[in-house]
Amino acid sequence: MQRQISSIAVALLLFLASCSKDQKVAAAKKESGPIKVGATTATNRVVKRNVESVGTLFPLDETIVSAEIDGRVDRVDADLGDFVNKGQLMVHISDEEQQYLLAQNEAQLRSSLERLGLTKDTDRVQDVKTTPDVRRAEADVFDAEQRFKRTRELRDQGIGAQADLDQAQARFNSVKAAYDSTVNQTRNLIQEVERFKAIVDLQRKKLRDTSVYAPFAASVKERQVTVGQYVRANTPLIVLVKTDPLRLRLDVPERMAPWVKVGQIAQVEVEAFEGQKFSGRIWRVSPTVDQAKRTFIAEALIDNPGMRLKPGSYARARIPTEKSETIVLLPNKAVQYILGSNKAYVIKDGTIDTREIKVGERFENEVEILEGVAAGETVATSNLPRLDTGSKVLIENAAPGPVKKAE
Repeated sequence: MQRQISSIAVALLLFLASCSKDQKVAAAKKESGPIKVGATTATNRVVKRNVESVGTLFPLDETIVSAEIDGRVDRVDADLGDFVNKGQLMVHISDEEQQYLLAQNEAQLRSSLERLGLTKDTDRVQDVKTTPDVRRAEADVFDAEQRFKRTRELRDQGIGAQADLDQAQARFNSVKAAYDSTVNQTRNLIQEVERFKAIVDLQRKKLRDTSVYAPFAASVKERQVTVGQYVRANTPLIVLVKTDPLRLRLDVPERMAPWVKVGQIAQVEVEAFEGQKFSGRIWRVSPTVDQAKRTFIAEALIDNPGMRLKPGSYARARIPTEKSETIVLLPNKAVQYILGSNKAYVIKDGTIDTREIKVGERFENEVEILEGVAAGETVATSNLPRLDTGSKVLIENAAPGPVKKAE
């Protein structure tokens, strides 16, 4: 009985093996026939060129606000991420010492002004002869001259003594010399007053410098000072960045130099906002080409409402131009990327000719073919993984060449 069951099992296995072999032979015969593919025709089209490049976003302005005087910080009103308006107080340095120095200098200035007969530091001496010291010296000269003249008249009349005349003349000469000296001293005092005014103005500036204000409306990138810290002149306090608009710096191939001009629109995308586009305009173009990279710099100003974009971000830009060229286009689905190269499958007399192609600019559903396929050639658009050079194909539902205008 067991022997009979074993015979039946062996017969069943042989039957199944025979059926599997027959199916494989049938499949092989089926696959040996032409492969059905969709197809399209590569066509020429006149398009306006776009400059596409990648770059980095930079702030419009960035500055390090530093201390201008020595002193201890007693107030910090700005920190990381804060937005400050132009003229807003950010840091204050203790001003007690500066106030004492200003009071001392103002006292010296007032003393000098009083000697000149002035009351305000804005007053000016119009004529040195109108100052008190010179007027007093001039009165002494007049008095000595009158005494000398009277003594000489008495001497001429034989009444006065020669000694009195000599004494009066000597005094007159001495007073005239003193007058000249007073005039010179007064002129020097006028210069001294101007020097004191400059010292007072400088000290007033130092007093103002104890308050550090924002030079323009911006955001705080970094705070480098704390309350209680003693700072010296040129110590960095706050780093400010102006982020609306932003500068996008692009590296553009030198062959595109005639296409890029100031004022052109730039459409920008960043990874943080996938699918969203930000607009801007070209505002700077470098006059030179980098000899190492064979590119030149173009900068675009990108609107940044709400400060959504951040400086330092990587960005892609597309710049429409007026440059028109005739190019060859294929649908994206007609190109296959294999092991580092792009391939297209050209159909000739029902046989595949595999071509390695060089692609250029990409459009919404199409790609520019720089090398490998010529206009008018028929290219497969489906079943690409099954195709190779020499494969027989049967075109079904052939699609016409691209007719949509590329922009």
